[in-house]
Amino acid sequence: MLKTVALFGTSADPPTQGHRTILEWLSQHYDYVAVWASNNPFKNHQTPLDHRLAMLDLLIENLKDQYPNIGLYPQLGYSRSLESVTEARHLWPQERFILVVGSDLIAQMPKWYQIKTLLENVEVLIVPRSGYAIKSEQVQALVELGAEVAIADFDVPPVSSTAYRERKETQVITPPIQDYIHREQLYHAREPFKTNSQRAVS
Repeated sequence: MLKTVALFGTSADPPTQGHRTILEWLSQHYDYVAVWASNNPFKNHQTPLDHRLAMLDLLIENLKDQYPNIGLYPQLGYSRSLESVTEARHLWPQERFILVVGSDLIAQMPKWYQIKTLLENVEVLIVPRSGYAIKSEQVQALVELGAEVAIADFDVPPVSSTAYRERKETQVITPPIQDYIHREQLYHAREPFKTNSQRAVS
C-alpha cells in the first residue's frame, strides 16, 4: 500500500498557533508531513525567506517528540507548487501526495502555474480557515480541472500571521517564535506615513 505524504507549503510570515494545529492534525492522518516556507507570488512578504524558514523550524522542533513524522524540507520551497511537487517526487518516488491548501487559496488555484498538470500529481486537501468560507462553486471549479478534493474535518484556531504583523497579537504565535522575533528584531512597527506638510514641520 502506498504511503501518503502531506505537502504543506506556507509563507510562514510568521508561523502561528494555527500552523501548529494544522501540523498536529496532518501528522495524525498521513504517514509523512513535508513542510516548507516559500514566497507566494500572490502575496507581499515582510520578512526574508531565511527568517521564515528558521521560525518554521522552531515550530516543528517543538512538535518533533510527539509527532516525529513531520519534517522541514527547504528544498521544496519553490514559489510554484508544481515545482515543489516535482522536487518532492525525487524524495518520495512511489508515494501518494496530498497537497494541503487553506480555504483562502482555493479561489486563486485555477490561476496557478500549469494547474492541470499539478492536479494530475496530487490530491488536494482543503483546510478551513476562519473568514474564508469553502464555496461549492470554487471546489467544483477545481474538480472540473481534474482535482480529487477532500476537506479537513477540524477547525483551525481563528488566528493569522496578519494579526501578528499588523496588530502584534502575541497570543497567535508560540513562545520560541516570539523569542526569535525579538532576537532578530523582526516585524518592527513602521513610522506612520507623513504628508509633505507634516514633514515640513517635523
